[in-house]
Amino acid sequence: MLETATVLTPLHYIYLVGVIVILAVMICRKDTPLVCIAFLFLLGLVGLGSVTGAIQVVFNSILYAAIQFMEIIATIALVTALSKCLADLGSDYLLMRPMSKIMSTPSVTWWILGITMLLFSLFLWPSPSVALVGAIMLPFAVKAGLKPLAAAMAMNLFGHGIALSYDFVIQGAPAVSAGAAGITTSSILSEGRPLFIVMGAATVASAFFLNQKSMAERPDVVALSGNEVKRHAPVPKAAVILAVLTPAAFIADIIFMLLLDLKGGDATSIVSGTAVLLMCVGAILAFRKQALEKVTDYVTDGFLFAIRIFAPVIVIGAFFFLGGEGISTIMGGQFKTGIMNDWAIWLANNAPLNKYMTAFIQMIVGGLTGLDGSGFSGLPLTGSLAHTFGSAMGVSVPVLAALGQITAIFVGGGTIVPWGLIPVAAICNVNPLDLARKNLLPVMIGFACTFLTACFLL
Repeated sequence: MLETATVLTPLHYIYLVGVIVILAVMICRKDTPLVCIAFLFLLGLVGLGSVTGAIQVVFNSILYAAIQFMEIIATIALVTALSKCLADLGSDYLLMRPMSKIMSTPSVTWWILGITMLLFSLFLWPSPSVALVGAIMLPFAVKAGLKPLAAAMAMNLFGHGIALSYDFVIQGAPAVSAGAAGITTSSILSEGRPLFIVMGAATVASAFFLNQKSMAERPDVVALSGNEVKRHAPVPKAAVILAVLTPAAFIADIIFMLLLDLKGGDATSIVSGTAVLLMCVGAILAFRKQALEKVTDYVTDGFLFAIRIFAPVIVIGAFFFLGGEGISTIMGGQFKTGIMNDWAIWLANNAPLNKYMTAFIQMIVGGLTGLDGSGFSGLPLTGSLAHTFGSAMGVSVPVLAALGQITAIFVGGGTIVPWGLIPVAAICNVNPLDLARKNLLPVMIGFACTFLTACFLL
């Protein structure tokens, strides 16, 4: 058992009820910001004991969530600005034309898009990869007839799912798990490899076969864009220059990231900065004297799009950040641990144990800690649980650590909770709630297969 016992308070029960109500409302396909605000007020009222404190919690939590999402908002805005510039110049059509021969059908396109996202994410991590793959390859995929929602599934499951959970190149996730579990990173990657492979294969295979018939747009829906209609017209020089510069600049970004070992926020900033500079170059080449106004229009359109996507998610995220480390910033230093983390520890201390129940608890705890939208925040807990359970039950600590890592990241890293998969949803211009619903069944199938595999390995 864990050495630290957790005492549950009314605050914990209100939060748990809030989670259940919010998830139920989502399942019913209704909007949840009003529900989130109501429970934020209740949590503030109970936790701080005053109406003024409750009102402040509502604002502080929303502000905290907005700050946490700001990097993603800016990235989406600037990549969208570049996309609008590429479309205005006709560079997007020039970029798509060579890829049309490879992306011949929606089904083939789905796998190409997903595998590309997987490879990029293994070396760069998913956040910058979403911007890169989305800016360059998404137009090809849509032109091939792949629905934006299906494209978002491929990018999301391969990138934020498989690549981020296994992470055998950068080794960020397994390093955190291993440190908490008191084992080596290599032991998680080697002994847990069957779990990572089963989870990835089962998830993407079920996602493909469950959605194969609905992946393609109807023929009458896949209309030619304005730039494709002009394909017989002379190609502007500015369009050609930007069409060459865009992939060249992003390839240079990749080289710099690898040479300088840039990852996470550093890598994302390189991609975002490149996008805005390319947009400025395109505006100057094409519009010359009007470039000042066009750059303003592109940036404005990009941020309007990003804020429109993020506005409800910021409110939803505000509630779930109380489940993790954000509670100290939002409600004060007297709250040391997240509410959902407390529930996870309580569950670990009070559930009956055998090796099968141990594996199940690892998955549940990983999923619970992932509800705040940060797949990494729960890894210290799942790693320490793996050490405790493994020692007590005489089972493999690396396998347990890998199991907790998989569930924490697949839930919180951005495949299940809508507030965690915003980057892909925004790039693909789809509703994050719709994407979360589409991902839910394949990921649950993956969890079931992974659990059965773990039971044989323990």
